[in-house]
Amino acid sequence: MWITLHICLYLSFNCMSVASVVSSSTCRLQGHFKLNGMYQDGDLVIGGLFEVHFLTVFPELSFTSEPQPPYCEQFDMASFQQAQTMAFALDEINKNPRLLPNITLGYYIYDNCVKLGVAFRAATALISGTQESFSNLNCTGPPPVIGIVGDPGSTHSIAISSVLGLFQVPMVSYFATCSCLSNRKKYPSFFRTIPSDAFQVQAMVQILRHFGWTWVGLLYSDDDYGIYAAQSFYQEVQLFGGCVGFSEILPRDNNRRDIQRIVKVIQSSTAKVVVVFSTEAYLLPLMDEVALQNVTGKQWIASEAWATSPVFHTQRLLPFLGGTLGIAIRRGEIQGLQDFLLHLRPDNNPKNNMVKIFWENMFGCRFEKGDSEGENICTGQEDLSSTNTAYTDVSELRASYNVYKAVYALAHALHDLMQCEEGRGPFSDNTCADITNLQPWQMVHYLQKVNFTTGFGDHVSFDKNGDALAIYDVMNWQPSSDGSIKVSRVGLVDEGASVGKVLTLDEDTLYWNFETRKPPRSVCSESCPPGTRRARRKGLPVCCFDCLPCADGEISNTTDANECTLCPGEFWSNPEKNRCIPKEVEFLSYEEPLGISLTTASLLGTCFCAVVMIIFAHHRNTPIVRANNSELSFLLLLSLKLCFLCVLLFIGRPQLWTCQLRHAVFGISFVLCVSSILVKTMVVIAVFKSSRPEGKGAMKWFGAAQQRGTVLVLTALQVAICVVWLSNASPTPHKNSQYVSSKIVYECAIGSVAGFAVLLGYIGFLAAVSFMLAFLARNLPDSFNEAKFITFSMLIFCAVWITFVPAYVSSPGKYAVAVEIFAILASSFGLLVAIFAPKCYIILLHPERNTKKAVMGREMSKK
Repeated sequence: MWITLHICLYLSFNCMSVASVVSSSTCRLQGHFKLNGMYQDGDLVIGGLFEVHFLTVFPELSFTSEPQPPYCEQFDMASFQQAQTMAFALDEINKNPRLLPNITLGYYIYDNCVKLGVAFRAATALISGTQESFSNLNCTGPPPVIGIVGDPGSTHSIAISSVLGLFQVPMVSYFATCSCLSNRKKYPSFFRTIPSDAFQVQAMVQILRHFGWTWVGLLYSDDDYGIYAAQSFYQEVQLFGGCVGFSEILPRDNNRRDIQRIVKVIQSSTAKVVVVFSTEAYLLPLMDEVALQNVTGKQWIASEAWATSPVFHTQRLLPFLGGTLGIAIRRGEIQGLQDFLLHLRPDNNPKNNMVKIFWENMFGCRFEKGDSEGENICTGQEDLSSTNTAYTDVSELRASYNVYKAVYALAHALHDLMQCEEGRGPFSDNTCADITNLQPWQMVHYLQKVNFTTGFGDHVSFDKNGDALAIYDVMNWQPSSDGSIKVSRVGLVDEGASVGKVLTLDEDTLYWNFETRKPPRSVCSESCPPGTRRARRKGLPVCCFDCLPCADGEISNTTDANECTLCPGEFWSNPEKNRCIPKEVEFLSYEEPLGISLTTASLLGTCFCAVVMIIFAHHRNTPIVRANNSELSFLLLLSLKLCFLCVLLFIGRPQLWTCQLRHAVFGISFVLCVSSILVKTMVVIAVFKSSRPEGKGAMKWFGAAQQRGTVLVLTALQVAICVVWLSNASPTPHKNSQYVSSKIVYECAIGSVAGFAVLLGYIGFLAAVSFMLAFLARNLPDSFNEAKFITFSMLIFCAVWITFVPAYVSSPGKYAVAVEIFAILASSFGLLVAIFAPKCYIILLHPERNTKKAVMGREMSKK
C-alpha cells in the first residue's frame, strides 16, 4: 500500500508539473533524488542497483521547511565490489571485438541503502531519466536504460518489478531469491542469475535427506525472503516425510524479549537440526543470545543469505555455530577483476560520488577544499593493493560472479538483437528491432532466449519463468588455526546433474561440532523396521509415531511403512512379518503319528477279518459256522474287510480319484455290511418261527437265494445313490483357509451336502431297522442267541455314528477326517468283535461246544 501511494503521489506530482508547463511545450524536472551513484556514458546505458550502505537515516520532519532527503551510513566493501564488478564487466564487453562491435555500453549505478524507499527512488531515476527538461510530450523514444542489474533484495525486487513489468523494462537480479518472483504474470520482465528459493529449499532438503534428518526446527525472517522460503520449505519437507518440530519468525525490530523466547524454544526442542532462512540483520541478535545462553548441541543449516557471511566467523561463536552446513551461491572466478579493482581512483565527477565515499571509508580522505580542521585530502595515489578488505578479496566471488553473469546476459541479449536479419525478425511482419529506437520489451524477448557460457565454464540461460539453472556450493563452518570460523566448500548441489547425483558431498572433510565428531541423529521417532507399520501419535506431527507390528497375514518389507500389505491368498506372513511365505498345506498324511496310528488300525482290522475268514473257512463244516447261513458270514467278513480298507482312501494328499472313491467305497461297504446283518437277523427270526408248528413254512420263503437277492438289492440302492451323487456334484480336492488363516487345509469338498446326507441316511436307516429287529428278537430262546450278538453289535454301530455327527462338524481340518476314520474303524471293530469273537472263541478254545447239539441247545435241555 505504501508503494502504491508513493507511485501515485510521484505520478500526480509529475502530471501537475507537465500541466503547468504545457503552454511552453517543454517538460522540466521539478526535483532531484539525492542518490549515491556511479556513471559512465555510452551508446546504450545499463542501470544497476546495489546495497553499498547498510543503513538509511531519515532526518526529522519539519512542517515549516522542505523535508531533507535521507542519507546513508555504514559503507559495505563487499557490496561496493559487486558494483565495481558491473563496471568491470561492461569495460570488458566494450573491449571485446566479438561482442557488440561498434557499440559502447555505459552504466548508471545507484546505492539503495538497504531501504525500499531509496531503492524505489533509484529505480524511478533509472527508467525515467535525470534530464532537466525534454520537449517530447508524447514520451516516445528509447528509455534512459535498456535494462537494470539488481535489485539484490527480494522485497525491493518485488516492488520495483511490479512497476518495471508495466513498461516491460528488463531487470536481472543477482541476489533476489524469493520464489514468488518466478510468477511470470506478475513479473513479466524479471530475470535472475541466482537460483530461486524454490531450488534453494530443495537443495537444503537434499542435505536433510542425505543425513536422515526428519525432525527439524525452522527459523525465518519476517520479510518476503523468509516467509516465502518457509512456505516452500514446509511443502518440500512433507514430500520426503520430514516434519518441522518448531517454527519461529525472527522479529523485524530485534525485540530482545522475543529473541530470548525463540532461543528457549530452540534449547528445549528435541530437534537437533535448525534450518534458518534469514539475512544477517535479523540473525545477528539471535546468535548473540545463543552465545549468551550457551545453546550447544544443535546442527545449524544456513540458507545462502548467511551461509558465507563473515560477521558470524568469530571465536566467540565457534562453540555454537561450528559445523554449520549451508548452501552458498556458486563461487566463480573472473580473470582481471582484481587488477581492475586495485586501479580504482577518485575523480571529480559529481555523479560518481560513490567512488569518493569509498575512498573516504578506505583511507579517511576528504575531498572538500579548504578543510579547516586540516584533515587529509587524498591525492588518489593511495595503494589499494596494500589493503585487505572485502573489496579487494576476490577469492570468494559469489554475488559478484552473479553480477558478472547478469551484465553479460544483457549484453548477449543485445548482441543477438543486433544480429537480426530484416525480414526474418521475431516481431510482427518478421521485423527486427531498431537499435536507434530500442524498446524494452524487445530486450525482454531476446533476454528470454539468452544462452552462453562464461569464461569460468558455467552455462547461463533462463527458463520460462526467468530463473537461471540452479547450482549451489555446500559449505561447512570449520575451526581455523586462530580459533575463529572458516568456511570450507564440501560439496555441490547441481540441478543440471544426472538423476541421483544432484547432491555430492565429501563427507571426509566435514566438521561436526559434537563430541562424537559424527552427524547427529534428529528424528522425532526412530524408524520402524520391516515387519511393523507407523501409527501416528495423536496431536503430534506425522514424524512422531509408534511402531506397531503387522497383523498375522500382513507384511511390510520397507522401513517406515505406513501400512502393512496383505499377503496373497495362498501365502502367509513369516514370524518376522517382513516376507510372505507359502502357507503350510495341512492334510492327514501317512507320515504323521495320527496317520500312522489310523493306518495301523485299518490294516490290523483287515488282518483280523482275514484271520477270521481263514478260521471260518477251515471250520466251514462245523455247526457253529454253518449255523445261520455261513455264506452271509463270509459276505459280512468281506464287507468288514472293505470297511477297514476304505480308511486308506481317507489318508494322504487328497486327489480327485480318492475324493470320489472314499465316500462311495465307504457307503457301499457299510451298506453291504449292514444289509448282511439285517438279512442274518431276518434269518434268525425266520428260523425261530419255522421251529414252531405254525411257522414251519417260513424258511421256504426266505431261502439262500432270497437272502442273496435281498443283500444285492439293498446294496444296489446305495450304488445308485453314489452314482447319482458323483455324476451331479462330485467331491473334489479343495484348499480351505477358513479353519486356520495361516494354513491351507487340503480336504475333499463334499460337492453335494444332500448327496452325502442321503448316503449316510440310507446306512442309518438300514442300521436302525437291523437294530430294531435284533432288539425284538433278543428274548428268543438261547438256542437262537445269535440275535443278542447282532443287537449288541448294532447298538455299538448306532452309538458310534450318532456321536460321529457332532464330533465331525466341530472338528477342524484334518481332524474332521480323523473323526470320520475313527467312526469307521470303531463301528467296524464293534461289528467284528460283537458278532465273530464269540464264534472264534468256541471254535478255537472250546471245540467240544462246536456241535450241533450244543448249537441247538439240546444238551443244555437234557441237563
